[in-house]
Amino acid sequence: MAELTGRVGGYSRGKGGSMHMFSVEKNFYGGHGIVGAQVPLGTGLAFADKYKGDDSVSLTFFGDGAANQGQVYESFNMAKLWDLPVVFVIENNQYAMGTSIERSSSETHLYKRGASFGIPGEEVDGMDVLAVRDAGRRAVKHARSGKGPMILEMKTYRYRGHSMSDPAKYRTREEVNEVRQHHDPIDHAKARILDEGWADEAALKVVDKEVRAIVADAADFAQGSPEPDVSELLTDVLAPGSV
Repeated sequence: MAELTGRVGGYSRGKGGSMHMFSVEKNFYGGHGIVGAQVPLGTGLAFADKYKGDDSVSLTFFGDGAANQGQVYESFNMAKLWDLPVVFVIENNQYAMGTSIERSSSETHLYKRGASFGIPGEEVDGMDVLAVRDAGRRAVKHARSGKGPMILEMKTYRYRGHSMSDPAKYRTREEVNEVRQHHDPIDHAKARILDEGWADEAALKVVDKEVRAIVADAADFAQGSPEPDVSELLTDVLAPGSV
């Protein structure tokens, strides 16, 4: 949250924002301001993992809009050519930044995009927590076993616009309400927990209270962290010794 609010306590010292969060400590190598540019970076990390033989798997996320970018397919080709341990996760919210997938993609089943490279793919209900978990386990096992990359297309949905400036007028209110009422992942998970008897309402309220406390603490930390000093404007731009 400190990074999202541009504070020095953030992972990128408040200078990356939502696009450039980065933490070597947590093996999180961030996003990228250029659509789809994180895909070859994730593929490169998988190459490093295979080179070092450390049994790691690179999880590389991008959306349905980025799925049409050329560097994505260069990455697919190299990943399969060298059987790199990478899982490509396509978060298909069906509207990219604001254009329906039917208007922008000739093949709307994005899990098939790796077929010409010999990369297997799977379509997953991204609104089902357990389906996502199980698919993730299968994909990581596939990549870690030396069989190379795999594609997971997570069919999901966002209730709001892509950004604060997006009124989301490219879809109807009825469509959004239908998804929210019948396919919400949190409501679905809660209903299953109760139906299976894994917990009762009282236990879930305790969890909810704990989560709210974690979020509140994070918000307090962010608000209490100062903004970067103007002297920091050009720091961390180049690697030491690169000039």
